[in-house]
Amino acid sequence: MTSEIWTLQDAKNRFSAVVDAAMAGRPQLVTRRGKPATVVLGVEDYERLRRLEQLHQPSLVELLLELPQDDGSIERAELEPRPWEE
Repeated sequence: MTSEIWTLQDAKNRFSAVVDAAMAGRPQLVTRRGKPATVVLGVEDYERLRRLEQLHQPSLVELLLELPQDDGSIERAELEPRPWEE
């Protein structure tokens, strides 16, 4: 998968060519001030990446199981209740 590199100005001027290349399966890198700014992808590549991302998302149960367990090693401060004032 060969990607092309475009300056922002060139990408603006030749947006149809950028989109055509992305649709042909060649991601298009767009730079701003000489630094990578964004990538234009075809919708098939984008959807494939979204599916991969969703496959790697932990479930709620997995997230809860990763929370630290109270094994007694954490000392909690004993607080005195404030006096009740009427």
